[in-house]
Amino acid sequence: MLSNSLIELDREHLVHPVISWRGHEETGATVLEKAQGVFVTDSAGHESLDAFAGLWCVNVGYGHESIVEVAAEQMRRLPYATGYFHFSSEPAIRLATRLAELAPGDLNHAFFTLGGSDAVDSAVKLVRAYYNFTDQPEKKHFISLKRGYHGSSSVGSGLTALPVFHEGFDLPLPWQHYISSPYPYRHPEGEDPERVIRDSVAELESKVAELGADKVAAFIAEPIQGSGGVIVPPTGWLKAMRDACHRLDILFIADEVITGFGRTGPMFACEGEEITPDIMTLAKGLTAGYSPMGAVLLSEPFYRTIADNAKANAPVGHGFTYSGHPVSAAVGLEVLRLYTEGGILANGQRSAERFSQRLGELAEHPLVGDVRSRGLLAGIELVTDKTEKTKPPQELGIAKHLAKHGYANGVIFRAFADDVIGLAPPLSITLDEVDLMAERLTKTLNDILDIPEVRDAID
Repeated sequence: MLSNSLIELDREHLVHPVISWRGHEETGATVLEKAQGVFVTDSAGHESLDAFAGLWCVNVGYGHESIVEVAAEQMRRLPYATGYFHFSSEPAIRLATRLAELAPGDLNHAFFTLGGSDAVDSAVKLVRAYYNFTDQPEKKHFISLKRGYHGSSSVGSGLTALPVFHEGFDLPLPWQHYISSPYPYRHPEGEDPERVIRDSVAELESKVAELGADKVAAFIAEPIQGSGGVIVPPTGWLKAMRDACHRLDILFIADEVITGFGRTGPMFACEGEEITPDIMTLAKGLTAGYSPMGAVLLSEPFYRTIADNAKANAPVGHGFTYSGHPVSAAVGLEVLRLYTEGGILANGQRSAERFSQRLGELAEHPLVGDVRSRGLLAGIELVTDKTEKTKPPQELGIAKHLAKHGYANGVIFRAFADDVIGLAPPLSITLDEVDLMAERLTKTLNDILDIPEVRDAID
């Protein structure tokens, strides 16, 4: 009765993100009740292996009492401290310091936000200030990737290149532009890594030339595109794009909201190519979803340029009420400790090998066209013709079938609308749990194949 009551109250009062409002009224909510490790249980008692870490974020897994304890202790001692008026708090100071120690190169300065969307918005606003304060006010245009995701706020959703975030919202804005995704599986000239990299660099150079080098402010990209279908660029792509930005005299922003904190193997995906962006945006794994928080890491030259060129003794007019919230910062510090001293990062790296192996076995399935992964981040692209890489007809509604059968089989993943399965399990996942995940995924794919209209579509 309680579950039914909650579902009705949800229909009547709770607006959910990125969903059909009318469709949700008809479908109703699945109410999650508890979680432990990599498993979540709903109000009906149905347990599922969460192979998506909530929303790419519960990297350390569920149920860490040490995180609960530090949050409760901080709430008792100092539940809130503003960062305005030169005030600060110990957790915020120590978290900024720890991030500076862990981040690549000279990313020495942290501005804290509530999540990834406002981290991207903050980065955009600070880039504008950077050029205005250095007498380059014409450099206002931003370039991102097709299929890229940079949040759903007023500014970031325009840099996001997914139509659902534009329709009805008067986006993208005139200063927001896109170049092609580094998408090896569907690259028009084939999957050769060097060709994919070369073409991406050439397209960035061409777009900057088209807009005018004196007009372009920055290029922003995810090291691996998440919500666009887990597009994994060739190794070397990220460094090539960073180097191109420097040659073109534009800033390079690495959006590591999804890829940060061990998701791709190292603490940050940028480490894998030994690069330091001018700006890095973070969230999700920063607190492992236990508390809202994001961050913008600024390189030393970027920070110093604004600090030294802003109007003397005038505030840099950007901030949030909850910037550096002491409870979230305390949670972040404990989560970072679990990654390093607690062995979560190392466990994720070990499990990633089994993850890659087991997912690779799925490539033989009649519905699977491509399996791509790095670390504990993966995409499985479904097709009806492996040779022609033919996408399933939209009327088959593959994504809805995937979500329904996956949940029934006890595995949660992201069923993207363009027939890609997204996977991002907690870094705490064990080898046996990776095997269980693979078994449940296989059963789900077999269930989809058993649908007569799907089987009839296979060539």
